[in-house]
Amino acid sequence: MASESKNEKDDIQVTNYSNPRVDIDHLSREKVICDDMVFYCFDVLHSHLHKNGSNLPRPSFPNNPFPLFVTWYVGREQRLRGCIGTFSPLHLHDGLKEYALTSAFEDTRFHPIGKEELPKLNCSVSLLTNFEPAKSWKDWEIGKHGIRIEFHNEKGHRRSATYLPEIASEQEWDHVETIDSLLRKGGYKSPITNEFRNTIDVTRYQSEKLTKSFNDWKNTRFA
Repeated sequence: MASESKNEKDDIQVTNYSNPRVDIDHLSREKVICDDMVFYCFDVLHSHLHKNGSNLPRPSFPNNPFPLFVTWYVGREQRLRGCIGTFSPLHLHDGLKEYALTSAFEDTRFHPIGKEELPKLNCSVSLLTNFEPAKSWKDWEIGKHGIRIEFHNEKGHRRSATYLPEIASEQEWDHVETIDSLLRKGGYKSPITNEFRNTIDVTRYQSEKLTKSFNDWKNTRFA
């Protein structure tokens, strides 16, 4: 999904979606994310690029199902290099393995990540939790909630778009700016009125996110 946002960090791709609204499996869990989830994404990418999949270590973290995103950044300025995720809960071992590669090689905005880029990479893993239907398009907290909107476009087709929890605060957007940016991201081209905003279905959610660098991974795996 293309974004009309202030910079590349806003733009994420979602491959599939099954709305886990108020799903008890993703509400009020204790913190699950850990460093090794991010390191495992580096394991997967490194093994793939070096064609050495037989040496891929077994994950040491739990294998619970979660909606998730994997994001790759490159360079000191951490330019976005790929970000794809899913709102359909996946068991973490297979889900992180799949999306570590999908985000590295199948984000259509970028050419596939090459072996020479590995030392410059940072990786983020986001586990999505606490899905709830918002009472209105303003019923979410900037910096705490990610939101997914669903709406009907000018032709009556159902459309959707999402921003992860950190996006609105990073961009210094208020609720109106975030919602309007998501509408444009989802392909809505008509003037946006408050009346139209009131027709939007909003699901709010939270995330657990960790970011690690290639050097963090190397120092852990090869210490």
